[in-house]
Amino acid sequence: MSPLLIVFSGLPGSGKSTLALGLAAHLNAVYLRLDTIEAALLNAGLPSVGVEGYAVAYALAADALRLRQTVVADCVNPLTVTREAWQAVARDNSSRSLDVEVICSDAQEHRRRVETRRADEGNWAGRWKPPTWEAVARHDYAAWTSARTVIDTAKGRKAEHMAKIKALTAAHS
Repeated sequence: MSPLLIVFSGLPGSGKSTLALGLAAHLNAVYLRLDTIEAALLNAGLPSVGVEGYAVAYALAADALRLRQTVVADCVNPLTVTREAWQAVARDNSSRSLDVEVICSDAQEHRRRVETRRADEGNWAGRWKPPTWEAVARHDYAAWTSARTVIDTAKGRKAEHMAKIKALTAAHS
């Protein structure tokens, strides 16, 4: 069976990191979080980070897939070009892929999450900072044109969402 690349996408505060980290732990998968990569690059002295963070994530995912490891990627993934790049990583490494878009349809709840994020990542020290609600609200996020599973964290419980994602990954195994 070929390895699986699972890409969690969505705006900051939607709940994607919670779900992605939970699934990675459940599957004993490689967990790649773009926030962590960007924080490391900024804290190492880069003046700013753009495509560099995604380029590092794609390369690390490719390495793990070549080792036949399941990879869970956690990133905003806001553009068609980034979504296509993840698909190319899977295809180029003879891997299956699964796209999961995480949304929070309740704007008040989404704002509350963004504004109350706690600095528990360790990577928040230094130059990298989580986005403000204003930044999230004006974030460029292209409509999806490809297949994906949508999880709305404003509806249901975390355990229900995890069960759905676990069943989905089992079906792709």
